[in-house]
Amino acid sequence: MTEKSRRRASKARSNKEKAARIVKHDVLILGASYGSLFGTKLLLAGHRVSLVCTRPTADLINREGTIVRMPIKGREGLLDIASKRLSGTLSAATPDDVDPGKFDLIVLGMQEAQYGAGGVRELMDRVARSRKPCLAIMNMPPLPYLKRIPGLSTETLEACYADPGVWKNFDPALTTLASPDPQAFRPPDQPKNVLQVGLPTNFKAARFDGAEATALLRSLEADIEAARFDPGDGAIEIPVKLKVHESVFVPLAKWPMLMAGNYRCIRRDDMIPIKDAVHTNVDKSREVYDWVWKLCNSLGADDDDMVPFEKYAKAAEGLGKPSSAARALFGGAQNIERVDCLVRRIARQQGLQLDALDEIVTLVDERLGKNRSAH
Repeated sequence: MTEKSRRRASKARSNKEKAARIVKHDVLILGASYGSLFGTKLLLAGHRVSLVCTRPTADLINREGTIVRMPIKGREGLLDIASKRLSGTLSAATPDDVDPGKFDLIVLGMQEAQYGAGGVRELMDRVARSRKPCLAIMNMPPLPYLKRIPGLSTETLEACYADPGVWKNFDPALTTLASPDPQAFRPPDQPKNVLQVGLPTNFKAARFDGAEATALLRSLEADIEAARFDPGDGAIEIPVKLKVHESVFVPLAKWPMLMAGNYRCIRRDDMIPIKDAVHTNVDKSREVYDWVWKLCNSLGADDDDMVPFEKYAKAAEGLGKPSSAARALFGGAQNIERVDCLVRRIARQQGLQLDALDEIVTLVDERLGKNRSAH
């Protein structure tokens, strides 16, 4: 055995020993599309994951598992990570078939408007009453999470939510948010158990109010960090980690990105890719970005909680598709996540106003009006 082979065998034994020491957790994830990315990271670390989705998708996942296609630095093409090859256990179920009380953590991985759908709304009520910690991986922060921000009045923000009543029984102390920075999409020509990652960045989560729930989150963070995947030529590290932060404001770092990029994909008659929304007029993008940054500062965020514009602009160069919000709008959606509305109403509470943000809100309102009148 060569020295290189010995080192590889020793590393493999070490990883197996680490895996054996992991306390297995049961995690419920609402949403089998974007949620399957977070689920794959948990499965890779040996945990048990249950995805909530429609009956046809649940049957497909229970039969064939999931596949996440991931770009890996230094490797050509995309790497397929199939759930059936991972050490964790995956299952899928419809909202009616789920008992939230059986899980250690509940992850909210759907678009905000979906939580008011029939079956899901009832499940959300059971989730709230279960008193289990909930981690949202959403652009639109749950109302109970916003209640953790000192001095913020959430009553005036309810109008931005498709169904604010969904959140009424949730405990803010048991609700936290992770910035959904990784970019992923379902390829239109693939089955619904396939997800493709476009930008493999990290989920940045704020700690819970309570020590016990935060300890669980940090345990999952460490397990995901330690996990490795062997595509056939040796164990490798897979990007997209969970990073847990002390500051409740860290997930708000996504807001400047959304306003400068994602929502500026939306134009009156068409949509453009995120990279064009950011780079066609970089000075304008920076102005919007800096304004939302200062809004976050006014709520209590430190500059260290945020992401510098230059770093975001560099990442945006690789975002060649319109945002999911833009695609949904021009696909006829009657509801999308209204982070634009939320940011504007929060700004008004702080006595702040930006013409570019007003324009975004107007364009979204107009397109939603057209979509709704068409039905």
